[in-house]
Amino acid sequence: MTQLFGRTPGLTELDARARDIFKRVVEAYLETGEPVGSRTLSRGGMSLSPASIRNTMQDLAQLGLLDSPHTSAGRMPTHAGLRMFVDGFLEVGDVGQEERQAIEARLFSRGRSFEEALAEAGSILSGLAGGASIVVT
Repeated sequence: MTQLFGRTPGLTELDARARDIFKRVVEAYLETGEPVGSRTLSRGGMSLSPASIRNTMQDLAQLGLLDSPHTSAGRMPTHAGLRMFVDGFLEVGDVGQEERQAIEARLFSRGRSFEEALAEAGSILSGLAGGASIVVT
């Protein structure tokens, strides 16, 4: 396994591509229990080549977030990677009074359809979480 020297970065410290690839690797690994290959991710709807995905996966491995059981295998999250994944998606920060009022004003403005309000809620959530949000109606 990868030896960590120093602290592990948080999800918000990764760029969007690395965060997306990391999230997909962890989710696929949790679903199957098997290492995840770059080709699997590229076939799963990513608009990146397997080589680009491999490069990013290597960067994530150097950060101590992913590991490979052997050279030709895909990648799987390390204990530190799983911890960061859980902490990053469960992290709840304090929202100040001024920010809370701004959020409420955006959400409760008049003349808005239900779908528009949900889309705005998704946008706010995405901004607060530092990641993507999906609203399903």
